[in-house]
Amino acid sequence: MSARLEALVRAHWWRAVASVTRAVGGDLGLAEDAVQEACAAALAQWPASGTPANPAGWLITVARHKAIDRQRREARRNEKEVAAMTEPPGAPGQAARDPDDELALIFMCCHPALDPATRIALTLRCVCGLPTAEIAATFLVPEATMAKRLARGKAKIRDAGIRFHAPTDGELRDRLPAVLRVIYLVFTQGHTASAGDALVRGELCDTAIGLAREMDGLLGGEPEASGLLALLLLTDARRAGRTDAAGNIVLLEDQDRTCWDRGLIADGEAILERALRAGRPGPYQLHAAIAACHSTAPAAAATDWRQIALLYTELIRYEPTPVVEANRAVAVAMAEGPAAGLVILDAISSHPQLQRWPQLHIARGSLLARLHRVHDAMAAYQMALQLELPAAEQAFIIKRIRQLQEAH
Repeated sequence: MSARLEALVRAHWWRAVASVTRAVGGDLGLAEDAVQEACAAALAQWPASGTPANPAGWLITVARHKAIDRQRREARRNEKEVAAMTEPPGAPGQAARDPDDELALIFMCCHPALDPATRIALTLRCVCGLPTAEIAATFLVPEATMAKRLARGKAKIRDAGIRFHAPTDGELRDRLPAVLRVIYLVFTQGHTASAGDALVRGELCDTAIGLAREMDGLLGGEPEASGLLALLLLTDARRAGRTDAAGNIVLLEDQDRTCWDRGLIADGEAILERALRAGRPGPYQLHAAIAACHSTAPAAAATDWRQIALLYTELIRYEPTPVVEANRAVAVAMAEGPAAGLVILDAISSHPQLQRWPQLHIARGSLLARLHRVHDAMAAYQMALQLELPAAEQAFIIKRIRQLQEAH
């Protein structure tokens, strides 16, 4: 089967699941199964019959009929309800796009009644159309385990009476952070893969960016949605420079900036500027502004670390977490010297959340090495090695320890 055809089907997945979910009264499990069957039919029929003029309309119409047929067989609804849905509106293949349905679907998958891991899994499956096996690999669990998790999530939506509807203004304001958080976590899972030999899982980064683009469009330029999109574009623009030909990590200051994607950087800057003009700042806009300081600096030495430190200080108002404080410490170290940054890191290093965060120990190791405290630096790197790290980061730390040993 051609990759082009599979990509075409995947591109219409979100819209199809959203439309069919509404048509069957909010039964997400039934809708997703019906769309999956329709996609299988498309991949079997279209190579011979040709791709229809309106692929999304074809998928929606076929999936609706499949869902209604299943409802009849299983007698899940009374006769009146089934009769009302017997003939989907519009001619076959002519289903119109309803952005409210698409918003309703992602807000359903990210409902606060669901635990965060389930929200991410449901979004990857029902909104993005990723196969269960790929989602299982992302979460480092067997495929059967992920299938059960997805099934439980859909059952929770059904049993809790979570309605399928476009969010009201109040719901949009209250629940948008949870939706954006899911998209951000999908990206971070791809940006620094938690397993495997590769540092980056590009397909997950691409999925998150596509999702962020859709949300930005659906929300008509909501500043924080735009800020998230800008952040992902500005960060992903550096993808090609993050590792060398052997897959080893290349630190930001050592990266070849000529291989950064200048088109993505320009897009990210423009989207961020549009968001900031709205005059409603938020954490994703601040994260994006920090990313812009890195991505737009012509050379590492030209990075405005004082501005980055100020942005982190502002970010703490929205995200008063030790992780943000640790990142501010690194910026302070770059602007004022390693001793100044180390004072901040040492002050927060006893926090339980940070003790299990490898980046804290890596940052301390780097600052201690710059202060020529070699034994302390190696001890900090060894603490990082004791925690779960991707293979590329493990190799980087081992190399750092070896360099310190050789120089001492």
